[in-house]
Amino acid sequence: MEIKKVCVVGAGLMGSGIAQVCAEAGYDVTLRDIEKSFIDGGMTRIRHNIARAVTKGTKGQDEADAILGRLRTTLDLREAAGDADIVIEAIVEVMEVKRKLFTELEVLVSDHCLFFTNTSGLSITEIAAATERPDRFIGTHFFNPVPVMRLIEIIRGHATSDETLEAAQAWGTSLGKEIIVVNEAPGFAVNRLLCTMLNEAFRALGEGIATAGDIDKGMVLGCNHPIGPLSLSDLIGLDTLLHVMEGLHRELGDAYMPAPLLKQLVRAGHFGRKTGRGVFDYD
Repeated sequence: MEIKKVCVVGAGLMGSGIAQVCAEAGYDVTLRDIEKSFIDGGMTRIRHNIARAVTKGTKGQDEADAILGRLRTTLDLREAAGDADIVIEAIVEVMEVKRKLFTELEVLVSDHCLFFTNTSGLSITEIAAATERPDRFIGTHFFNPVPVMRLIEIIRGHATSDETLEAAQAWGTSLGKEIIVVNEAPGFAVNRLLCTMLNEAFRALGEGIATAGDIDKGMVLGCNHPIGPLSLSDLIGLDTLLHVMEGLHRELGDAYMPAPLLKQLVRAGHFGRKTGRGVFDYD
């Protein structure tokens, strides 16, 4: 199928990033959220990113204006999704909230519209089961920051058709991203490995094996990682990391139990960079 119009639901960090790269790739994009302040925040991030690219000389002003011209915003779900070829959901990582959204979307979109859910670990099959089009439903896992990170993990649900997978791969490639395809499993591929390592860093810190700075330095200098696991956790969001680990724990057993220190920091409201404090203090 030919994809021309894209609806992104959710104007947060991930949703605004997805909207930006879609507009940069030439798609007409509608960005929708439930409050104007959320949309304003998302558009502020997009304008900042594009202005920075102009300043660096990687984009011309005409190109920047054209990208912004392909973006429109709305609070109205029908207006956003009614004529979309694909709807990409990038809202809160809560199963029932995602399922409810797709139930609402089902009666608003065209028969050919594909549904994409952007998630770091929730079951694609379970979300798709809330709709009458599980064959046209697929998962995407973008990485933060979306305009910079090159990878999209595309996840097949139980009923995802070959045609939907092919369309998702072609669309992802058109964004200038590299694609890996994963059959649904707890944590998919990347987070199954990555989040387990990050969780172990919290165990090491909680057990007093080394300081936070030395744990990060050890992995950067000893393993050639671009960023230490605790700094990366703060960037991802400790609440998001905990959600993924709780899912892995439920599905795969006690080997994936969240570290006590990780749970404690989340309970304290220290989610990382987005709250100004996580493992490290950003104030």
